[in-house]
Amino acid sequence: MAEIKQRIGFIGLGNMGQGFTRRLTDCGYQVTAYDIDTDKVSVAAGYGVVPASSPADVARNCDVVHVCVMSGDVLESVVFGPDGIASGGTSGQVLVDHSTVPVEATKALAQRLAAEIGMAWVDAPVSGGPPAATGGTLSIMVGGGEAEITQVSQILDDLGSWTHMGPVGAGQVTKMVNQVLVLNTVCVLAEALTLAEAGGLDAAKIPQALGSGYAGSVLLERLYPRMVARDFRPAAHASIALKDLNMIADLAKDLNVPTPMSSQTEGLYQILTSKGHDQLDLISILKVIDPKEHL
Repeated sequence: MAEIKQRIGFIGLGNMGQGFTRRLTDCGYQVTAYDIDTDKVSVAAGYGVVPASSPADVARNCDVVHVCVMSGDVLESVVFGPDGIASGGTSGQVLVDHSTVPVEATKALAQRLAAEIGMAWVDAPVSGGPPAATGGTLSIMVGGGEAEITQVSQILDDLGSWTHMGPVGAGQVTKMVNQVLVLNTVCVLAEALTLAEAGGLDAAKIPQALGSGYAGSVLLERLYPRMVARDFRPAAHASIALKDLNMIADLAKDLNVPTPMSSQTEGLYQILTSKGHDQLDLISILKVIDPKEHL
């Protein structure tokens, strides 16, 4: 007898949302999705996603609602705005939020949704980018109660590797830790590349020379070669990096924790985006560090 899978709703069909929904349809789920951009909905319909007319329509036609949007303001609108999830959802459903938004906003929205309609909330931000979303190899940082996480655990298994970090909000704190590691390292890679080229090296050989030692990393392997090639086509926009760095600063202030490296990185991304490069990939931070690059 064929396995009966949960009906999944998905709101937000940007690069990550397209990856998520392709993966979920490939895994045999019925996926109903909405995006304000109808062209993106049409693309998703081409690989089997059922179009919805609103977030409320998504919620009415699924067991679990997934959301992946750009900011806390957009998330609040999707959940509580006109024709939002709250107007179509019911008690017993779970909202799984893959967005990267402030911790306190996540907690407040989760409490409000539970109070208004009895719908549970799991914060599950991710790392790995669109290719990992499509391939089911995301790193997923999960916050929420045991019961609702058990309810969505098979879906999370199909999307990647996940770790339950604590109650609602813990996933977002973990994502900030992830961004401290990733975004500071991206700037270090840009600095290393600039030094290698200025020293007359074939900079493309650096991963081969250093990858098996302590300097080796996934970022050295995957992002550094794109830096060498000056391939700044966006997989993750510089504007998103700056947004996340702003959130790191706010969280660090709330927790009374110094983040000197991240503060420096935040300043570099402020320069990059102020020069009109906010829609380039985050590795375009090389433009700020390398004197040969022209902002």
